[in-house]
Amino acid sequence: MSALGQSFWHRLKEVALPIATLTLMLQAETLTFLRDLKANNTKTWFDANRSAYEAARADFGQFVSQLIEGLNAIDPDLAESNLQAKGCMFRINRDVRFSTNKSPYKTNFGAWFNKGGKKLETAGYYFNLEPGHSFIAGGLYMPDATVLAKARQEIDYNVDEFNQILTAPAFAKTFNGLSREDTLQRPPKGYTPDNPAIEYLKLKSFTASHALPDDALTKPSLTKQALDGFSTLQPLISYLNRAVE
Repeated sequence: MSALGQSFWHRLKEVALPIATLTLMLQAETLTFLRDLKANNTKTWFDANRSAYEAARADFGQFVSQLIEGLNAIDPDLAESNLQAKGCMFRINRDVRFSTNKSPYKTNFGAWFNKGGKKLETAGYYFNLEPGHSFIAGGLYMPDATVLAKARQEIDYNVDEFNQILTAPAFAKTFNGLSREDTLQRPPKGYTPDNPAIEYLKLKSFTASHALPDDALTKPSLTKQALDGFSTLQPLISYLNRAVE
């Protein structure tokens, strides 16, 4: 086993016990609220059901706080950032100014965990709660041109290490590689088609995700399941942040 692999599994064993003690699950009423909101996405309905929204958001906030507790054990950079649930959670209101979809509210709860907080463009971890479309994810999503260039350069210089992260058994089993939804048709400027890393260099995002079925969301094992996935993502997050910083 490589030094990278040995380091990862040693760290995973160290954090396994604290992760196992985190057993908070989401309440069924939170999922019911999101389903009802999707069917009644109007301000009138939302105002009439604001108490249900506040209860659902508080429930999700407690879950996010427990994820932060577990992530602090997994990723030292996050522990140093002193993340708080409120600063990781996204607002429910949609920005409809430039969208053809004028529905005023999102139909999911989302939380983003990254070094320095949401305002910094660094790689991180994401939890999406949405009936029928919940998932855990992580990586560097649609960075600006400068940050993207840094990530590509690191992959170009150290593609063997990048491959090693993506082909690790736990990563391959849980995430099955990187998302390919944002990909250039041709090599980016400065790179040739025969570059060994070209399929990675064409990407405009470097992310991986794993779907969560609805029945997993209200089980005590949810927090551990999410944190196990985040543990598997940590080497990728560390690699990308090394590149952009």
